Amino acid sequence: MKIDGGIGTELKGAAAQAQKAEAGGYDAVWAAETSHDPFMPLLLAAEHTERIGLGTAIAVAFARNPMTVAGLAWDLNGYAEGRFLLGLGSQIKPHIEKRFSMPWSHPAARMQEFISAMRAIWDCWQNGTKLDFRGDFYTHTIMTPFFNPGSNDTGPPKVFLAAVGEGMTRVAGEVADGMLVHGFTTERYLREVSMPTIEAGLKISGRTRKDFQVSYPAFVVTGDTEEEIVAASEGTRKQIAFYASTPSYRPVLELHGWGDLQTELNVLSKRGEWDEMGRRIEDEVLETFAVSGTPEEIPSRLHQRFGDLVDRVSLYMPYRSDSHHDVAPRIMAGLKTL
Repeated sequence: MKIDGGIGTELKGAAAQAQKAEAGGYDAVWAAETSHDPFMPLLLAAEHTERIGLGTAIAVAFARNPMTVAGLAWDLNGYAEGRFLLGLGSQIKPHIEKRFSMPWSHPAARMQEFISAMRAIWDCWQNGTKLDFRGDFYTHTIMTPFFNPGSNDTGPPKVFLAAVGEGMTRVAGEVADGMLVHGFTTERYLREVSMPTIEAGLKISGRTRKDFQVSYPAFVVTGDTEEEIVAASEGTRKQIAFYASTPSYRPVLELHGWGDLQTELNVLSKRGEWDEMGRRIEDEVLETFAVSGTPEEIPSRLHQRFGDLVDRVSLYMPYRSDSHHDVAPRIMAGLKTL
């Protein structure tokens, strides 16, 4: 199991964070697209590291088009000498339409076409094939020498797709090299829904599970003192509640018989009652979504839940502050021994 970490998107600290992660033995670091662009810090990280993988988790696909993403990923993977991992996600309809002013429709089918279009573009650049991609959402039929970057020694990057629902998960199995499992995914949902759907997608593409990587960001509640564990618990409850209020994530809750919780939290979210939402996450829900324990207990508990399911794991701790020790390296060291 590969152990991954995160990298902040503030450009001034990106290089140092990546160097620290590489020195600490992490296999990859991932940058998220939230308030900053996820590609730029990875360019700095590539410049100042030699071994560690560098990925977007995620870049919003539908805020862009296949040609622009293909170009970004091609250049970054070439500069990083094959270490770049292109993690894509769809975001949700309100953000695509109202924040990015881009079209939204049939997200699973659109994503399948988006990735297929990128692969056609990369094939044109690497192998000189004629660019002639014609789909329902994207069309790419012109590539003159002036705009063609040409082949490189690394080829295209691996493509990871973020998914929760069965439609997008199947797309990941069909056209991606791996899946970024959403943090709002329980062990049971992963076993009973996600993995069989990935397998179905892989079968369509003529591949097997060994051709595909599953990356999981595990919610972890930990600390060295009771005060730290309480703070960790509260922060994690709030993050779980935020995700649980989203209608598209309701199937995860329904599998456990908690569908009504999504309706309840959605109402509270519209009122802006974020603290109250966290209080509605009971202990049973918290323990289902998060792995809890001391930093020394977390590795074996993580491995017990997910060791036979995932290929990469990262620690999702939405509560890190100055009052907490830097426990991630200790947990990582424990995972490396398993």
